[in-house]
Amino acid sequence: MKVIIIIPAYNVAPVLGQAVKSIPPGCGDEIIVVDDGSTDGTADLARSLGLTVVSHKQNRGYGGAQKTGYQEAINRGADIAVMVHGDNQYDPAMVPLFIAKIRDEGYDVVTGTRMVLGDVLRQGMPLWKYIPNRFLTHLENLVFQTNLTDYHNGYRAYSTRFLRQVPLELLSEKFDFDTDIIIQAAIRKQRIAEVPHATRYLDENSQMPFSKGVRYGFSILHTVARYLLHKTGLSRQPLFETVVPV
Repeated sequence: MKVIIIIPAYNVAPVLGQAVKSIPPGCGDEIIVVDDGSTDGTADLARSLGLTVVSHKQNRGYGGAQKTGYQEAINRGADIAVMVHGDNQYDPAMVPLFIAKIRDEGYDVVTGTRMVLGDVLRQGMPLWKYIPNRFLTHLENLVFQTNLTDYHNGYRAYSTRFLRQVPLELLSEKFDFDTDIIIQAAIRKQRIAEVPHATRYLDENSQMPFSKGVRYGFSILHTVARYLLHKTGLSRQPLFETVVPV
């Protein structure tokens, strides 16, 4: 199966090289860096590392970069797309585990989880992130009939068979893209695998500030409310139209 590794990247020149170096050799057929309007030479660095670079002239956001990357993977005939964060927050050495879940076990969607290995608070997750994560994950499991331990994890892999079903253009351009696409998997009754991993909460790794975190939480609640209105027939939402019958 053809595997393409997607790296959304925005001003990550200081750590991009380490992230790429940590990807085990031979686990992907191509690495595509989606430079989301960086101003620190991220794109030039990626090219110097021998990577394929697709650039946005202006910053679109975390979700917008993923959309571009996944469409590139589809266009290039990939069977599997794995997302590795350019800021090196999630350990790229685990990429083969994500690939194996799709290639060997038949999953179409794989997400990481920070809630299984050890104490995520001791690893450095701020309490103001941990408590909303637990609440929102519980709410989303209830609403979307899933059993995930970490709905808001950014370490992901997808089969392009699944990605072709998803209306990517309707999903968020921002951080809540990760939740939007997991919801797409849930309403399509896709099998979702989780891979436990630790996370680096260091100054060099990108961190969502408190103000964005608050907006992110409310955006998730808004999406859940829209889905419930759609499900009850009170307000049809194009985002949720394609549902596989039970």
